[in-house]
Amino acid sequence: TTPHFSKFVIASNPVIFRDVAPGAWYHDAVSFIAAREITSGVASGLYGPQDSLTRAQFVVMLLKAYGINAEETSTAQMSNENFADAGNSYYTSALYTAKKLGIAKGIGNNLFAPDKEISREEMLVLLYNALQLIKELPTVDDESAGPALESFMDAQEVSDWAIPGVSELIRTRIVAGTDSKIMPKAMTTRAEMAQVLYQLLGR
Repeated sequence: TTPHFSKFVIASNPVIFRDVAPGAWYHDAVSFIAAREITSGVASGLYGPQDSLTRAQFVVMLLKAYGINAEETSTAQMSNENFADAGNSYYTSALYTAKKLGIAKGIGNNLFAPDKEISREEMLVLLYNALQLIKELPTVDDESAGPALESFMDAQEVSDWAIPGVSELIRTRIVAGTDSKIMPKAMTTRAEMAQVLYQLLGR
């Protein structure tokens, strides 16, 4: 999808990571997002598929994935309107943009906890908010809809604030559980994040 008419060049931009084996379940997903410069890995030639993902890292990747430009503004304005713990880092402008657009609500007291490991329910809610914003949330009819949240064995572990987003992403089959569990409090790995974005962007 492009925002304007113009001339475009289609090019191949393959990226190979030494720690992403061709037969790994996440290989295609990692290759897909790396080729689109959604991620550049954790070090030269390494992706870190089993590494945990922080809340700020996911916001940065999410904005890149959907072409939402991280807004640059004056230091004073960003300091006043950003999360109090957004700091001065590679993710500062991304958090400012996510907060301004309503994608990220924070954890309370104007804090975001950018370096905290992100849980599955936190990732899904941020994703749900972004998809709503850009009107990319898939629509499904009753026959093609996924299962109800209540059908999962650990549905009661989903936080109240996360229920609407998690329920809708399950209903639209963006995410699925494992062994009848949704595992909302489990930490998200970089491989899992890649798979979620791949399933969405590769539709």
